[in-house]
Amino acid sequence: MTGADERVAPSVMRVVRTREALADAYATLRRPAVRSARASRAAVFTMGALHEGHRALIRAARAEVGSQGHVTVTIFVNPLQFGAGEDLARYPRTLRSDVEQCAAEDVDLVFAPAPEVLYPEGEPEVRVDPGPLGSILEGSVRPGHFAGMCTVVLKLLHLTTPEVTCFGEKDYQQLTLVRRMVADLDLPVRVHAVPTVREADGLARSSRNRFLSEQERALAAAVPVALAAGVTAADLGRSADAVVGAAELELARVGLTPDYVALTDPAMGPAPEEGPARLLLATRIGTTRLIDNTPVTLRR
Repeated sequence: MTGADERVAPSVMRVVRTREALADAYATLRRPAVRSARASRAAVFTMGALHEGHRALIRAARAEVGSQGHVTVTIFVNPLQFGAGEDLARYPRTLRSDVEQCAAEDVDLVFAPAPEVLYPEGEPEVRVDPGPLGSILEGSVRPGHFAGMCTVVLKLLHLTTPEVTCFGEKDYQQLTLVRRMVADLDLPVRVHAVPTVREADGLARSSRNRFLSEQERALAAAVPVALAAGVTAADLGRSADAVVGAAELELARVGLTPDYVALTDPAMGPAPEEGPARLLLATRIGTTRLIDNTPVTLRR
């Protein structure tokens, strides 16, 4: 696709590639005569390679703004989120298919900038510090990842100025950090969480699933089984350590060694003795790294 401003369907959806075209698209927006939804503008930030999980985010955004509201989807593979040796080069880039899926979901505007559009001075010297939450779990395995994520999300929020933005629970630490950033920096946007979309066997939908071989895909089914084992242990009144141990055991049964299995409170602080908590894990299968999580309730 070329050009700064392309129409997939006249008067239905615009695809813009530059800041100028984005600003022009917003300048011509028609405000609804009667506001019948909780917000009039929503944004969904993606790295492309869209699948049913992303489409669930888009549908949630549409539900938030109603038929008369405006939904923007951004498609940008953010280099700041990838560390040395990670899969930036092979991350799938499927813009044509992504745009078609956005059109099918009644998106109003797609913003798909090149890196030099978002970072015209090169990689930014000033970045968002994600704080202590950015250094644990995913942050400990992927140093700098959350600084890159928070930086691009803050930039995209400034550029798209939504009243609501939708993030998936599948990337729970990311969701939690975005909520924290919005609260701590007084950003005028509401963060709406969308439940994880799963395959028939429970595996969370992910753009990286396509890298799994047939044998690896069979092994990946152990990830939701491990989470379910943790939930069962919690329901039986087991301790936090036992909940983590139950999940680790299921991974070990199929020979998977996790990067981490952790139990936290819903805001990703220390696990409570009882009440709502979150079980999170990450593991590598071949060259593919999978993350997942689930809510649990600790009982005495």
